Amino acid sequence: MSRITAENTVQESGGEYGKGHTDDLALSSHNAEAAAHGEAANANIGSKYTETDLEGGLSSSECWWRDRQQWLEEKGYMLRPRYRPDWVPSWLRAKKDWLDVEDGRGLQYGNLNDATRLSDGKIVVLKKVSKSVHPYEAEIGQYFSTEPLASDPRNHCVPIHETLQDPTDADIVVLVMPLLREHHYPPANTIGEVVELFKQIFEGLNFMHEHHVAHRDCMVLNIMMDPTGMFPKLFHPQYPPMNLSTTGPPKQYTRTERPTKYYFIDFGLSRKYDADNRSPRELPILGGDKSAPEFQGEGYDKASDPFPTDVYYLGNMIKEWYLQKYLGLEFMEALVVEMTHSEPSERPTMIEVVTHFDKLYSGLAFRTLRRRLVDRRESSLTRLVLDVKHTFVSFGYMLRRLPPIPIPRT
Repeated sequence: MSRITAENTVQESGGEYGKGHTDDLALSSHNAEAAAHGEAANANIGSKYTETDLEGGLSSSECWWRDRQQWLEEKGYMLRPRYRPDWVPSWLRAKKDWLDVEDGRGLQYGNLNDATRLSDGKIVVLKKVSKSVHPYEAEIGQYFSTEPLASDPRNHCVPIHETLQDPTDADIVVLVMPLLREHHYPPANTIGEVVELFKQIFEGLNFMHEHHVAHRDCMVLNIMMDPTGMFPKLFHPQYPPMNLSTTGPPKQYTRTERPTKYYFIDFGLSRKYDADNRSPRELPILGGDKSAPEFQGEGYDKASDPFPTDVYYLGNMIKEWYLQKYLGLEFMEALVVEMTHSEPSERPTMIEVVTHFDKLYSGLAFRTLRRRLVDRRESSLTRLVLDVKHTFVSFGYMLRRLPPIPIPRT
């Protein structure tokens, strides 16, 4: 998940153009050697193009993926050309900057790569996980990806399609997941769209808590969204502002036009507890949001219940990324204050959050839900122009009978 990003987060130079002639000479020399020595030379061609030798070349973390390309292909997953053993950087021949070509795009995070699933051509995400560092990540992900939980509509945990055991390192597994996108990029357009986001993430975290799992890092980058409706032709997995071929921006729709589902990702810090352990205690572990009051000062050395901390994280995410950035969400303020209470025992449980929120949004008028989400930083002129544009867009939604709260099909 969208603190995917993923969130996670969040997660997101120019080349030395004058190196082109030298690189062309090296390339010509290499091609001559390959012709002379046959396939054996070709098998190692990729090893020449690392970042130590070439700007835009493979980083050390990318070399890990390149070295497992053949194994992953045997398992049914094809990495992009950049990670294949016979890769020759296209910008060397085209005399372009490495940032201007598809195979110049490296990884945003070294432990995450994208691949094409050979059985159906779908793009998936591969995550490298160390079992010694994150011993419960695969287990918890698989737990929520197994029936009957997998098909429960309240389940908003990223599906794990498959878990692959690394062939050379017993400590490493590779999780296969769907391609997701940061939940806040692009931003929501209407209050109704944000209401649906809040409804889903409250429902999803409550579902985890009902099954005795604390996420422990449910910040902005670990909340993602399914992009397949809004981006029917998808986007470049490592450079979302561009299409798959990096030739231009991807075709996109709004959430109102193409409702989306939101997911929690990254269970590296998560824990599952026994059903009879109503108030487990864990020493603090810091994720993306380090502001939890119970972790400050001497509290960092005291064990505490992780479930109220989850409530804080989600409330604080809404406060920082929505209430402080946009106008029109004042109806959420009281609930967020409760969720971020300095005393963990005074915070509501997630089922209480769900119940409270249901009452809040059910009382919102149709016109309120259709209203544009207004950025607090907008100038008066910008606001006027965008409001006029939104009036026409909203009228079009009504003519098409699109509901103000875009609920995805289950």
